[in-house]
Amino acid sequence: MPIEHAILEKIIETSNNNITITDGKGIILYTNINHWTVYEEEPKPFIGKSIYELQEQGILSPSISAIVLREKKPTQIMQNTKTGKIIMSTAYPIFDDQGEITRVISYAIDQTEIKILQEQYEQLEGKLKGYQTEVEDLREKEGALYRSKEMQQIAKTIQRVANTDATVLMLGESGVGKSMFARKLHAQSHRHKEPFIEVNCSTIPSSLFESEMFGYESGSFTGAQKKGKQGLIEQAHNGTLFLDEIGELPLSMQAKLLKVLQEKRFMRIGGNKEQHADFRLVTATNKDLEGMVQKGEFRLDLYYRLNVIPLYIPPLRVRKEDISFLINHFIDLINKKYKTTKKLHPSTYEILLVYKWPGNVRELENLVERLILTTEDPIIQPNSLPSYIIGQATTNKEDISLIEQFFIEEDQNLKTIMERVEKWMILKAYEKCKSTYEMAKHLGISQPSVIRKLKKYKETVN
Repeated sequence: MPIEHAILEKIIETSNNNITITDGKGIILYTNINHWTVYEEEPKPFIGKSIYELQEQGILSPSISAIVLREKKPTQIMQNTKTGKIIMSTAYPIFDDQGEITRVISYAIDQTEIKILQEQYEQLEGKLKGYQTEVEDLREKEGALYRSKEMQQIAKTIQRVANTDATVLMLGESGVGKSMFARKLHAQSHRHKEPFIEVNCSTIPSSLFESEMFGYESGSFTGAQKKGKQGLIEQAHNGTLFLDEIGELPLSMQAKLLKVLQEKRFMRIGGNKEQHADFRLVTATNKDLEGMVQKGEFRLDLYYRLNVIPLYIPPLRVRKEDISFLINHFIDLINKKYKTTKKLHPSTYEILLVYKWPGNVRELENLVERLILTTEDPIIQPNSLPSYIIGQATTNKEDISLIEQFFIEEDQNLKTIMERVEKWMILKAYEKCKSTYEMAKHLGISQPSVIRKLKKYKETVN
């Protein structure tokens, strides 16, 4: 036996990884016993066997090596064994000078434990389905800002899982309240007296991510603090680590984060000693992580680590009953903050109820604060609202009286009303059209008139 062959065989045999190597026809050349224990198969002389034969027997379901031989590119899949195990398998092709595959190297990792956690959670949810808590008591206890059944269910789920250490993934559009729920989860957990460390993954440059997350020892690099620095993971010890915008995390950093999640150990930059990190992980994103996995933009193994308990927080536009509650809450809150007593005119209130709120709760809170600070009168009239909100409300509302309330008030003359109509149409066209020429055609006026009027009215809203 050539020495190179013997060395490779010994490396694979003694490796802690589950490795199998096939030739270009799918015949197993090298493998180790550990590889087959993840499939719960007794050690057998699989060397010389065809992966296609093992696939037909159901031992490999499906065979990742067969997929790589067919598609001729690195592949990562989830496999199901005869005994119900979930295996994450990754494989890479090796090509010769003619571009033909000569070898396929595959690795297998048992993901059954994560699957069991998900199933246990679903069983727990089923057992507790009949458990009901009075909504007003829950709202008083948590300071909740919702009435809708969807949000009540999310609150109950958080209450059920708070005292576990299961990883929670918050999903939903920007501004729906993912950070708020992450904090509620921490506040109701047994870790509530320990730190809650919030990290926005989109704001940390890739070059600094490792030093920010893991910290560094003194003198590790130019510009480093003399005493070194604690990383965010170290700061979250015994508490909760909340990674917001996890979908923005670069692939290179995903691998390093996964290692910490698997081993709960890390090493500072410039250090020579591993440290233990005990924390509860909560993540959030407004992106489709599953779609990103399919595109190769997010690691499948990390996705499965994060997706133990997914919580989807619906946008504000689909839970209308929460809008009025939130409007009243923010008006009271901001009036107290600035020591004012502003109120909404009924027609203003109605317009806000039919608006779609693309920025969700965050947009609503910011708008209420803006209205209270910029409106002189104690009653906030519809004309104080931004034109884009009024435009959407009037086009969505079938009742013409709403438009009349906006454009016609007792103390206004015809000239004022016409100017307001013109302003609304100009700004509405500006939102829809791609150029001033397109606006001119849409409005039926000249392009110089569009530029003149746009300059006039845009200045009033900037």
